[in-house]
Amino acid sequence: MSDPRFATTPQPPYYAVIFSSTRQADDGATYGETAERMVQLAQQQPGYLGVESTRGTDGFGITVSYWESEAAIQAWKRQLEHSEARRQGRERWYQHYELRVAKVERAYGKP
Repeated sequence: MSDPRFATTPQPPYYAVIFSSTRQADDGATYGETAERMVQLAQQQPGYLGVESTRGTDGFGITVSYWESEAAIQAWKRQLEHSEARRQGRERWYQHYELRVAKVERAYGKP
């Protein structure tokens, strides 16, 4: 039985966008709603493959979204609602963040 917290991805190659962040101590009530909306919106984008996300009690979190191409990642970056959420993140929600884009060459696991 598969674990729904893990993204179901195709055979490589594909791309991973790795977003590591530390949230502000008081990031407002809209953060959770916006995060949920971004997942819903990403799921509608061409080339989207899945997402995995976790956040500790200390505010540090990692979200990895998977995409079939760099072009799909760029289209997601240009999506207007996502652009606004990124702006709010820089201004209100994140104390620090790092974003990395990687090409997945191999993938395996224990189902």
